[in-house]
Amino acid sequence: MITKNDVAKVFDTVLSIPGMNETVKIDLKISRKNVLLLSHLIDMGLEAKKEESMLLESVSADSQKELKTFSEECLIKAGLVELNIKLLGLSESVKQ
Repeated sequence: MITKNDVAKVFDTVLSIPGMNETVKIDLKISRKNVLLLSHLIDMGLEAKKEESMLLESVSADSQKELKTFSEECLIKAGLVELNIKLLGLSESVKQ
């Protein structure tokens, strides 16, 4: 049976493979709706409890910051920053 420590070692090994830190250019064309959803999913993933995902436990703070920046850049390019802020505010008002 594989242990949590074994899984963490595998993820750490995969993330340490030479070339994994190299930047790649991705030419993406997606709808604004999907940009908004992707940004939301990235934020949820970064805020998730780290114990829920062995992969997230293995991700460095720098990588998390890079993902957050990517999410913000996507919103800016799609012209959705203000809408996203308003939707987040609306979601927060329902949670209270």
